[in-house]
Amino acid sequence: MFQRGIRGAITIEANNEQCVRSGVKEIISEIKKQNSFKDEDISYVIFTLTGDIDCVYPAKIAREEFLDWKYVPMLCTNELRIENSISKCLRILIVINTNLEQNRIKHVYLKGAAELRKDLV
Repeated sequence: MFQRGIRGAITIEANNEQCVRSGVKEIISEIKKQNSFKDEDISYVIFTLTGDIDCVYPAKIAREEFLDWKYVPMLCTNELRIENSISKCLRILIVINTNLEQNRIKHVYLKGAAELRKDLV
């Protein structure tokens, strides 16, 4: 069994808890749908946020919305400030234990974040 990272990102409309909550739920749900892993297969999760999102921790939302994530180690941090980069963007890295080959992992980029990895969308 290997540890594999699943990347995802989504842009949100506004810096408020409702928009962040909606974005977290949407990106995690879509990643789970496309990759069919069990919650107990998760090793850890890292969230990054652009500097214009500072109203709530995505990990807190993930624990509230995905009850089986109670014991999943999660970390939230800020994204680098790069000139002309996408704004209001929430990124996620979910590391899972799996037998899947690296090229079988499906990374998910939604809404304006699709610009980040046009080669995968």
